[in-house]
Amino acid sequence: MVKVREDYAMSGDGQVDIEGWVQHIASQTHLDDVEQFRQACEKAAEIDLQAFREDRVWAPGASSFRTGLEMAQVLAELRLDQASLVAAILYRAVREERVRLEVIRKEFGEEIAGLINGVQQMAAISSIHHPLKGNVLGQSEGQLDNVRKMLVTMVDDVRVPLIKLAERTCAIRAVKDAPEEKRMRVAREVFDIYAPLAHRLGIGHIKWELEDLSFRYLHETAYKKIASLLDERRLDREGYIRRVIATLQAKLQASGIEASLSGRAKHIYSIWRKMRLKGIDFSQVYDIRAVRILVPEVRDCYAALGIVHTLWRHIPNEFDDYVANPKENGYQSLHTAVIGPDGKVMEVQIRTHAMHEDAELGVCAHWLYKGTDKAGKSSGYDAKINWLRQVMEWQEELGDLSGLADHLKSDVVSDRIYVFTPDGHVVDLPQGATPIDFAYRVHTEIGHACRGARVDSRIVPLTYPLKTGEQVSILTTKTNPAPSRDWLNPSLGYLKTSRARAKVTHWFKQQNRERNIIDGRAILDDEFGRLSLHDVDLNELAAKVNYHSADDLFAAVGAGDLRPTQVANTAQQLLEPETEQLDLKLVTQKRKAYDTESDIHIQGVGKLKTQVAKCCKPLPGDAIGGYITVGRGVTIHRQDCLTFLNLQDVEPHRIIEVSWGGQQESVYPVDIEIEAYDRSDLLRDITQVLSVSKSDVISLHTATNRDDNTATMTVSVEISSLEQLARLLAQIRNLPNIIDVRRKRS
Repeated sequence: MVKVREDYAMSGDGQVDIEGWVQHIASQTHLDDVEQFRQACEKAAEIDLQAFREDRVWAPGASSFRTGLEMAQVLAELRLDQASLVAAILYRAVREERVRLEVIRKEFGEEIAGLINGVQQMAAISSIHHPLKGNVLGQSEGQLDNVRKMLVTMVDDVRVPLIKLAERTCAIRAVKDAPEEKRMRVAREVFDIYAPLAHRLGIGHIKWELEDLSFRYLHETAYKKIASLLDERRLDREGYIRRVIATLQAKLQASGIEASLSGRAKHIYSIWRKMRLKGIDFSQVYDIRAVRILVPEVRDCYAALGIVHTLWRHIPNEFDDYVANPKENGYQSLHTAVIGPDGKVMEVQIRTHAMHEDAELGVCAHWLYKGTDKAGKSSGYDAKINWLRQVMEWQEELGDLSGLADHLKSDVVSDRIYVFTPDGHVVDLPQGATPIDFAYRVHTEIGHACRGARVDSRIVPLTYPLKTGEQVSILTTKTNPAPSRDWLNPSLGYLKTSRARAKVTHWFKQQNRERNIIDGRAILDDEFGRLSLHDVDLNELAAKVNYHSADDLFAAVGAGDLRPTQVANTAQQLLEPETEQLDLKLVTQKRKAYDTESDIHIQGVGKLKTQVAKCCKPLPGDAIGGYITVGRGVTIHRQDCLTFLNLQDVEPHRIIEVSWGGQQESVYPVDIEIEAYDRSDLLRDITQVLSVSKSDVISLHTATNRDDNTATMTVSVEISSLEQLARLLAQIRNLPNIIDVRRKRS
């Protein structure tokens, strides 16, 4: 890559000639507003000069102005738009707090300020990541992969990671004369995070430079040894390649093929890596001598290949046709190794100009080519990487990036979040995961002992949905660490992951039966009380849910094997068999009890023979999964059913995705009675819960008792199921000042 410091247009006093440099960039890439670009350069130079006047000395690498110009040069080579180049020129001045972001926003607009802010967010991640704590070349691959994924997940604009890559490229170039500690710190970060990120984005020439420069500082002895071996043979190698190119050029021209030929340099880190992986000596790295042929059309690739094989004997098993059979990532090229002049082995790559452009600028999915990544990773993450690269390609064709990026952004949904432990490690979790899910993901005992959580140094509820980039610290107890039974109640929203739910359930199953019976009875008494289910025959209820006695029923609820809402549904049917779940007049036409033939949809297939699992008896609205049986169709389980979780581990190939076929058509009016200590905004908080739960309010009546400062409310809402009612009651009960909330019987 050409370094910008070699391209400065200098004035007579030794300063950068801004006008000359603007013209230099304008010759390389299109500038929409040359005057704004010039103003950005002048602003950066002014900030730099002010810093010099205050410090009275130029520290090595301290010129944010020249660093900005160098970053802009890198981005111009990538053909980014003017806003990206302006943001790059001003970024270091903002990062070093020489100018406030608000000033940039006022003078240069929201778009450029937003780009700078996005790059600052990526820099903030790097400051939390501890690159020096890793292995010989960084942290464990899983941790590094999570950091790289998180970097991309946080990106709202495709240009942000490219500006950051340009900034880190300039940083690794600038540390040559810096103290050793700084060289190692920057090199480790670049090697661990940004070189692989460039690799994933397919920007080959940036990836190679970052790898070589960081390798130079991390393994200085190995770098110098290979560099000296290359240097010793450089003149001979260059003369050899010139002779090969001359021979090939003549033959190609004689055959009517217009081709561009060049010697392809083998990068030092790539040589070292090949020697390590294959256990070979430097003399056995044959592709140090390599030629690349670029031709206009695909047919010319094969014609050129025929000429190469006519001139020199090819080495068996050293030919790869990635044109006719592209790699899964889309990479295309012909690779062959031949015994060239003087009996020396050399590699020849043949591709079209378009294929070469794709490989160099990141249009093909290059992160799987010659990389260590494995297929089958998160589809959401791969989709986002693919999106980043597609936008680069379309920007080149259309000349506009921002509007297209906004349009495409809605097509990419991140299926995972990435959060930090206090030590800087990265933990990946599904969207919506809570601090308790995080605690169990770190360690089972931390989960059991969890009593609170801090996110970015602030206390949050245990139901708080975590977000990518947050640092999570779990507050634990040392006395009687045990999970709460409330965590198993899906209505309360404590747990998102089946892993955490299974660990909590397992803990309660380990407790003695007597304790589970007592706890289960208390749970059902509370649930029945809130739902106004009275005079239930407990032994008959136990039989209905396949337990021998009431004590067995209580023990199952207490151990977490049976959900209280499931028992409440069955109790409702026992008390009022003529109704499905609720006992009041239907608002809309009542729908018949669900059956699996009409209500369950098999993902990707449609309808198959299905049956409801007796172990968990899922109801409409439950998160469900399917298990393919032998001869009995598909059995439908709740996703948090222990039997289903075991089947996922033992026979994952039989697990399929299923969903409820349609929305329930019936809704029922229900009166809810709320008693609370009166306070300001009480009514607002309750109505907000009703709104979020999507429960339609028919009427609301409230009365205040001034003597004891309590308020009593009666709310009539439309409910589609008993489970929805239980969830709504639980959410209201969690509000501050609530004394009691229950279903009101007429």
